[in-house]
Amino acid sequence: MKKLKRTAMAGIFTSTLLLSACGADSEEASGAENNTSTDENTITVYSAGPGGLAENIQEAFEEETGIKVEMFQSTTGKILSRLEAEANNPVADVVVLASVPSMEGLKSEDKLQAYKSENGESTNPEWSDSDHYYYGYSAAALGVAYNTNQVKSLNADWDEFSDPEWQGRVAMPDPTSSGSAVDFLFGLTNQNDNGWETVQSWLDNDLLIAGANKEALNSVITGDNDVVVSAVDYMTYKAKDSGEPVDIYYPESGTVISPRAAGILADAHNVEGAQAYIDFLLSDTAQQLVADAYILPSNDEIELNNRAPLSDIPTLPLDLENIEEKQIETLNKFSSMN
Repeated sequence: MKKLKRTAMAGIFTSTLLLSACGADSEEASGAENNTSTDENTITVYSAGPGGLAENIQEAFEEETGIKVEMFQSTTGKILSRLEAEANNPVADVVVLASVPSMEGLKSEDKLQAYKSENGESTNPEWSDSDHYYYGYSAAALGVAYNTNQVKSLNADWDEFSDPEWQGRVAMPDPTSSGSAVDFLFGLTNQNDNGWETVQSWLDNDLLIAGANKEALNSVITGDNDVVVSAVDYMTYKAKDSGEPVDIYYPESGTVISPRAAGILADAHNVEGAQAYIDFLLSDTAQQLVADAYILPSNDEIELNNRAPLSDIPTLPLDLENIEEKQIETLNKFSSMN
């Protein structure tokens, strides 16, 4: 079985690779480009999905505030590319990314402006910038998804998937196509002295690199694979709730939480409208919409249904210092492994 899809780009154009990883998940890209407006009662939001949630938040925000939202919804990587292309003629007021490292990059380049939201105190401080340049308003946890027709129960820790019984039965999303998989590799190897040895042992045990997050999960749903490590949990819970033979758990040694963050751009045309949008994202109304999409809300007081709360998930610390550079190094190292 093919262990690792080799790429000629490994070690070259690393920032482009990381952008691609942040943006190739079809669950994080939906909707179409709309014409933007500079009307004072309109804001322009560039949002990295996931599909359905951004539209629900937009509709509720417009109804509550009377402010119209011009939405461009795409992947994190494409949004960053668009912001760069529009640098001399900025359009967007608010940016929502499925990548805290990318938000850190925007902050370091002075492309965001600080705003202390009226609802900021109710959010998880570990997902947000302490200087209020961005807020993590939701998050996914990365666990182990498995086909319940082929694996009746499972509680193995990460290193156990190198055991002979799992040879050729385990898949992982491709980190060159999935930003969350890069987050997972960085968290596992940064917080675990034996992290890279564990990853190498998976590869030696015929780990299959199975496309982006949705493709990897689908390979378990269809029974082509038994297990996916670094599975995005809200996709799994959604599939399970729709009757698919799949379930998920989180290894007891800890896993990675991948927040989705929003911030106001430094060149925003409608700053007050943008601030109102940030306030709304952190409101109980929007946070309940997040929970209804099987995603972890930033406010832990919001009621959850059919998914594990953050308090029940063993987590690895999120180290944001120089994280963008470190994730590029992580992606390069993984791409060079065999």
